[in-house]
Amino acid sequence: MDITQLIVVNAAGLAFIAWIVWYFWLYRKEGVKVAEVAGVQEVPITVKGGYDPDVIVVRRGKPVRLLFNRQESSMCSEMVIFDELHQSAKLPEGEVVAIEFTPEAAGELTFQCQMGMLRGKVIVRD
Repeated sequence: MDITQLIVVNAAGLAFIAWIVWYFWLYRKEGVKVAEVAGVQEVPITVKGGYDPDVIVVRRGKPVRLLFNRQESSMCSEMVIFDELHQSAKLPEGEVVAIEFTPEAAGELTFQCQMGMLRGKVIVRD
């Protein structure tokens, strides 16, 4: 391999690493604001290669219902875990599973699959 090929391969590798860092750690989404249905903040979340939406904005003190619909068979997405809420749920493929809670304080609540590869968060605002 000559020096030109070596430079091109290294530059491509560094660009790929930079993209990974940006995508997984630096990219910030605004978040989806949730509409109220009969006094409950409710949002459907599609589970397919990730959570969609993966950033959700809710109001403090009002009940929240997250409706997870898993549309894939990947083992990684078969559970969702909310560490701060001490809640988790199995997500059978093709079924809707509800996670319900009432956020008492402003801040962020994270959720993820059991492998930690799929991630999302609920932003709680006053």
